[in-house]
Amino acid sequence: MANHKSSIKRIRSNETKRVRNRYAAVTTRNAIKNLRNASSKKEGEELYGKVQGMLDKLVKRNIIHKNKAANIKSKLSHHVAGLK
Repeated sequence: MANHKSSIKRIRSNETKRVRNRYAAVTTRNAIKNLRNASSKKEGEELYGKVQGMLDKLVKRNIIHKNKAANIKSKLSHHVAGLK
């Protein structure tokens, strides 16, 4: 167990941030799954815009790497382009 007040507070704040980051990452992953399961092109394009924003926000908060987000966005854009 930590001995200093500041380290105890740091443990509490780190846990809060971890939970917040996990929630954001899981929500984004679920949105990506919904986009991959989209049936129409119109629906896919709407979801793609939202997912793209979510990925950019994860990058801004340093939850995922910018190259990973770029790879995901590239694959999803190809997927949406192939929808009918």
